[in-house]
Amino acid sequence: MIRFLLRRFVTAIGILFAISIVTYALLTLALDPLKDLRESTALNKADLIASRTRMLRLNDPWYDRYISWLGNLVQGDFGTAWRTGQPVKALLPGAMATSVQLVFAATFIALLIGVTIGVVSALRQYTAFDYAITLVSFVLYALPVFWVAVLLKEYLAIRMNDYLADPVPNWPFLLALSLIAGLFWTGALGGSLKRRLAIFLIAFLLTLGLLAGAIMSGWILNPRLTVVGVAVVGVAAAFLFTILFAGMKNRRALYSALTMAVLGAILYFPLQYLFVLQADAMASQVVGSVTLGTILGIGGILLTIGIGCLVGWLWGGDDRGVSMRIAAITGLVVAGTIWVDQLMQWWSIYFDNPEVRGRPIATIGSVTPGFHENYWLSQIDKATHLVLPTIALVLISFAGYVRYERGATLEVLSQDYIRTARSKGLSERVVIVRHALRNALMPLASIIPVDIVSLLGGAVITETIFGWSGMGKFFIDSLAGDMIDPVMIYVMITGALAMAANLMADILYGLLDPRIRINA
Repeated sequence: MIRFLLRRFVTAIGILFAISIVTYALLTLALDPLKDLRESTALNKADLIASRTRMLRLNDPWYDRYISWLGNLVQGDFGTAWRTGQPVKALLPGAMATSVQLVFAATFIALLIGVTIGVVSALRQYTAFDYAITLVSFVLYALPVFWVAVLLKEYLAIRMNDYLADPVPNWPFLLALSLIAGLFWTGALGGSLKRRLAIFLIAFLLTLGLLAGAIMSGWILNPRLTVVGVAVVGVAAAFLFTILFAGMKNRRALYSALTMAVLGAILYFPLQYLFVLQADAMASQVVGSVTLGTILGIGGILLTIGIGCLVGWLWGGDDRGVSMRIAAITGLVVAGTIWVDQLMQWWSIYFDNPEVRGRPIATIGSVTPGFHENYWLSQIDKATHLVLPTIALVLISFAGYVRYERGATLEVLSQDYIRTARSKGLSERVVIVRHALRNALMPLASIIPVDIVSLLGGAVITETIFGWSGMGKFFIDSLAGDMIDPVMIYVMITGALAMAANLMADILYGLLDPRIRINA
């Protein structure tokens, strides 16, 4: 393994070196730092051109400038954005953080929804549900992201903000959403005609009741989950994950998950006091380059996983590993629900904030200008700015993941070992989750890391439309300003990330399929 990593590292260094030479040579031909001065009407035009030529060493051969740039890069000097006078090293962290924030939210949601619907679509092959999902996937995949972004701004931001000023039930719209929900769950769960009718009625009435109740009760403007909501979500997650990954016969796994749900409900009230007490400190106190809130959040995730593993291990059973995994996942769901509930409790305060002015769904930027509040209000502000660009990226990525996962699942389900598993009397859950799903994820192992890297390199169109200052905007601004140092750093970072993505894909292949030797 170490030899494999070293070999890949040396290869990556060589490729990056070649890329840097070719890119630098092409940029010296394509960029013209003197263009604005040549078009200038200033009296001292010649002096300005001579001064900039000396500053940028434009009279030196390009390879001399490249050697100088490479030497500075090796020493950790990324150069300067000469038009602003700012070091590139000072501009990168903000751009990277913005892109990472956007990319991981969009990729996680798209992957979760896409894989789930792709598997269900494969299991319902050639049904109305499968045809509908296929049609929707192709339509979304073909849509240009800039057009989707404009529609989202109009209908999910401008009109939604207008609606929130005086929310009243729009019955035709609510009935349409409820009808779509009923049809979706009917197609996804399938079964006999009687079963499908029952599923449709339950999904239709439940969706309509929840939406209408949230609007008519004022919950949409003053939302709360409370300890009851946290407990309900926890218990539902416990049963869901047990059914999927262990089966209801594995009582110890179920009890482990339910224990985490109960612990979450018990800790709900002490955590409320802690959240309010530390609200200002979590936003204002900075440790290194991150806030105390970020550190506490990461620590809370690790602590939750640790407690879940301990609970699963204590309940034991024939397969402690399954109990530990289910308990840890359930604990994360419960912890996330408590965190969301706390955000909801601050929603009305955020809604009435003078900077927000009752229009919470943002159409541009990653934060509200001049908004400096406590940790929870700041998190809500970031979330409202994430809504539109995340949905735009999810809609496009989701379509691709659905098609990949559907095709991979269908191929796996036709294999001999799946027929053998079914002939041995294994339940359909075991066949799908333990035998088919793992192998069906392998094609995505080579796609997802590359997708993440390409987005980290900058979702250029999305960032431009929504005014996010991420890596995409960083690259476009640098290229438009004829600044070679920022462009070179962008190319080197995206190149390094691309090779890291390929390495990650190889490692994921080895983890998903033990027959594959990484050292081979």
